[in-house]
Amino acid sequence: MEIWINPACSKCRSALSLLDAEGADYTVRRYLEDVPTEGEIRDVLDRLGLEPWDITRTQEAVAKELGLKEWVRDAGSRDRWITALSEHPKLIQRPIITADDGTAVVARTDEAVRDVLSR
Repeated sequence: MEIWINPACSKCRSALSLLDAEGADYTVRRYLEDVPTEGEIRDVLDRLGLEPWDITRTQEAVAKELGLKEWVRDAGSRDRWITALSEHPKLIQRPIITADDGTAVVARTDEAVRDVLSR
């Protein structure tokens, strides 16, 4: 499995601690440095079963600069959102774990991390 993290994020550090405590085999991706492509974001969204606006951190300064709260949230606007996430990775909700079974989860709680571990 792979976990997308921002090392400065307490939720990310908590998820890593839990993965370590459980002896999980995982790869860390510091997504602010190793920025996901639009294709990778699409893949993760498909695995999550979510839309790009569902994993967008709308309180970030760049989100406010872009006016994201006003952007249309429909199929026709999906590409625009994905491009914004790729161009501004700080907007991506974290941590995200992609599991070996092809699924993914936004792992902001211990329960979400345990769910991935149980698969």
